[in-house]
Amino acid sequence: MPYASTEDLPPSIRNHLPVHAQEIYLGAFNHAWIEYGEREPARVEEIAHRVAWAAVKRRYEKFGDRWIERDS
Repeated sequence: MPYASTEDLPPSIRNHLPVHAQEIYLGAFNHAWIEYGEREPARVEEIAHRVAWAAVKRRYEKFGDRWIERDS
């Protein structure tokens, strides 16, 4: 099910990603849920999480135990 706000994201996302990265995750997850929900109903949540992580990784990278914004 799509998330209403960043506060609804799983703790593993909220506790490790910066707020901006959480917003990217939320938007990408919700968009993927809508986009793929009818085509892949059995796998929609898995696909949406993969899409969301890919969106975050385009803008952020993990450095040690933190996520930092990539250079433009």
